Amino acid sequence: MNGVILRFRVMAIWAGVMSLLLWFAYMPAKYLVSDPTFYESFIWIPIVHGFTYPIYLLAALHLCIAKRKSLISTGLFLLAGTLPVASIWIERKVKKEFGSDDWE
Repeated sequence: MNGVILRFRVMAIWAGVMSLLLWFAYMPAKYLVSDPTFYESFIWIPIVHGFTYPIYLLAALHLCIAKRKSLISTGLFLLAGTLPVASIWIERKVKKEFGSDDWE
């Protein structure tokens, strides 16, 4: 069971960091800076985010199924990946609830 928690925690932090980069680096560079070469230097952010976000969704779904979370709770876990800080907050909540300190 600890592998499920560890997988979710890693992916939640990764999704949070990638969302922060997407919202506060890529989007301002795309819409506020007029230099296209500057914008092109951040093009990797949405690509990496797009490939890794489904992995976060699978990890969250696996955790919710393994821990028998309710449907509403599962939906909140899945939606937490859409806001930059929410996935990091839910990762802290999982650590507090299940006490997984395997990787620290």
